[in-house]
Formats: sequence, structure tokens, C-alpha cells
Amino acid sequence: MSPTTQSAYSQLEDVVGCKWSVSVLRAIAEGVSRPGALERHVQGISTKVLSERLRKLTSYGLLAKQVYAEVPPRTEYSLTENGQKLVRIIDQLKLLDVEIKRAET
Repeated sequence: MSPTTQSAYSQLEDVVGCKWSVSVLRAIAEGVSRPGALERHVQGISTKVLSERLRKLTSYGLLAKQVYAEVPPRTEYSLTENGQKLVRIIDQLKLLDVEIKRAET
């Protein structure tokens, strides 16, 4: 199924279902905005996977890409309004996980 025929929810699953997407979103929320810095910040991610995640997160509308016409060229990513909303939801899930673990002990 092509991305244009997928439902919005299926696209969301495709984007955030990858184990790297949440790490990339969190890093950008923390102010890490350039691809090289993201690769160093997100332990274990390859250049190829990072590029794919950035492309998918941007195409889904969670990230905005800004390319500066400089030598050497500079690219920075930031969260869109929807990206910020998703990061808040991820933060709530993290808090829920902490509460569940606390209740188990």
C-alpha cells in the first residue's frame, strides 16, 4: 500500500512504530536539531536509519526541515505543532510507565 492510500492512523503507526522515531523526536525536543548532532545523540542509530526517520517524520508533518544556503550547507529540524503534541503524549506515556513500575514495587 502506498503512503498516499494509507489511512492517517496507519501512517502514524508506520512513523512511530519504529524504535528510532521516539528517540529522534525526543532529541529534537531537547534542542538537538542537526543531523550530525542527532546521530551522535541517539546511541546506536545509523546514518541511513536516521535519514529515513527524518524523512518520514517530516513527511508525516511532525518535523519541519530548514535548509540554509551556506557553504557547507546546513540543515536543521524542529518540531511542528503536531510534533510538539506527540512529544507531550510520549512524555505522558513515560510518566505512566514510571507510575506502573512504582506500583509494582
